[in-house]
Amino acid sequence: MQLTLIRHGEASPAVHGKDETRPLTERGHMQAQQTAEYLKDLIRPDVFVVSPLVRAQETLAHLQHYFKDVPVMVCNKIKPDDDAGQAVDWLSQLPYESVVVVCHMNVVAHIASLLTSEPFHPYALAEARIYEQAVIATGLSTQLKSFIPNA
Repeated sequence: MQLTLIRHGEASPAVHGKDETRPLTERGHMQAQQTAEYLKDLIRPDVFVVSPLVRAQETLAHLQHYFKDVPVMVCNKIKPDDDAGQAVDWLSQLPYESVVVVCHMNVVAHIASLLTSEPFHPYALAEARIYEQAVIATGLSTQLKSFIPNA
């Protein structure tokens, strides 16, 4: 099974404390596009899992350009301050062979750390890491590839 974890691209600052509605900047859109272009020939997703926050949704839209018929699940367990353990438990219940998750620091790096049993390693903006595992569970994943956009 393949799991691809992606952090959203660069986002605008919060306005009036509204973190949920922060859109991608022009640079963030360029980063997301570069990541989508990198992944388009490497993955064959069965499902997209995305945070409900705008910047993650906008990052996902760049991937959807290449994978128009892939269903999308909005997950409330992968927001910036969510518990990575609960996110891994939720992801482990999905009945798919190739899952792409678009979410946020710190949760994405903590998910990666749990899956690989390696130390916490922050994600760059719009960074994608591809993992392989028999099932989604703590300590069972191996990182195959990674990509950091240069925008």
